[in-house]
Amino acid sequence: MDIDTKAEEENSRRVQVRFITKLKPPLKVAPTSIAIPSNLTRLGLSSLVNNLIQATTPDWNPQPFDFLIDGELVRMSLDNFLLAKAISAEKILEIEYIKAVAPTKHEEPSFHDDWVSALDGSDPRFIVTGCYDGLARVWKAAGVCTHVLEGHSDGVTSVRVIESKGGEGVTVATASKDRTLRLWKFDTEESVNYPMKIRAFKILRGHGGSVQCVAAKKSGDMVCSGSWDCTINLWRTNELDNDGDLVSVKKRKVNDQADESQLEGEAVSTLVGHTQSVSSLAWPEHKTIYSASWDHSVRLWDVETGKDTSDIFCGKVLRCLDVGGESSALIAGGGSDPVLRIWDPRKPGTSAPVFQFSSHTSWVSACKWHNKSWFHLVSASYDGKVMLWDLRTAWPLAVIESHEDKVLCADWWKGDSVISGGADSKLCISSGIYVP
Repeated sequence: MDIDTKAEEENSRRVQVRFITKLKPPLKVAPTSIAIPSNLTRLGLSSLVNNLIQATTPDWNPQPFDFLIDGELVRMSLDNFLLAKAISAEKILEIEYIKAVAPTKHEEPSFHDDWVSALDGSDPRFIVTGCYDGLARVWKAAGVCTHVLEGHSDGVTSVRVIESKGGEGVTVATASKDRTLRLWKFDTEESVNYPMKIRAFKILRGHGGSVQCVAAKKSGDMVCSGSWDCTINLWRTNELDNDGDLVSVKKRKVNDQADESQLEGEAVSTLVGHTQSVSSLAWPEHKTIYSASWDHSVRLWDVETGKDTSDIFCGKVLRCLDVGGESSALIAGGGSDPVLRIWDPRKPGTSAPVFQFSSHTSWVSACKWHNKSWFHLVSASYDGKVMLWDLRTAWPLAVIESHEDKVLCADWWKGDSVISGGADSKLCISSGIYVP
């Protein structure tokens, strides 16, 4: 087998290993123990497993694998790994192999007229992007824009799909530097050969500064927003308001046709506590909102009482936050240094992260958990890179360099793709990512 040169094999001691996997045939090799050089790295191990598969499946096309020992990804030679983890090389070593988590295809970029500042890939049928040209756009594939959401008077800072039911209309919320949020409805099944222009059905006013972020309650009946005015506002998303949050109904001519109605809504409640801009929000549970701020804190809010129930301070400006991972309980956050931090709020009394990842070289602008994995998340940075992470190793699984300027936003799409937008005015899609 072409694993390493003969000279390297002779100079390296050997260890007895058994390769195991949860992958299905033909990717499963015989679980017999074999002796291999202990100086093999991940690439050498991957070459070895591919050769073992090819021995029983002659038409096999080699692919990259990752390797776990005692639940931790191997990112150094076996020798160094065993030494670092104080694992004996005298016994048979069980090495689990999985498909490498890395993109296999990069789509052609989708160009915008200004910075791509926000995106949402939560619906597998489409991507929503927000741009500094004041428009939000809906894309059903790379380069295929189906809808343009037109109405903001300044850059769009955040976008969120609120509800999406197969075959029915989709509701989207957008936030803007123009101090408003807007709610939009469109039909993904409409057959259009050109971008269809959509106007918001509801405008939400009340913030005293740029609205930096928006998050939606899972039920879809409310959204929350964070602003440069240091507050978090809660809003209803329904078209007919029964509890007094309806301010007015504006009518305007559309293409000299019938008048078009546009509701205006007021905030239902306001959460006060942050002392600087609220930069990111998550609303994963009915009763709890998570917020990140330039005041260096992550706060957990009780929606019913309006009080913050837990504060985590990290000593850095925070720009992004997401909640996921194990039991959907871990908080990922990043900001004004190159460190992606993970906190576990179930461990009270400490602001110390349970994980820290330091491979970026500038501000961390975005982070997002994979919705089907406890271990995997994506980050983006002003260094122009998007990185894929696994909590079981301190090194990135993959580094995506599709952008030529700051990356401002990133998300997962369809479970096997990473989407990102940046100051180079591009939406980039990296696909073919296997996440076990």
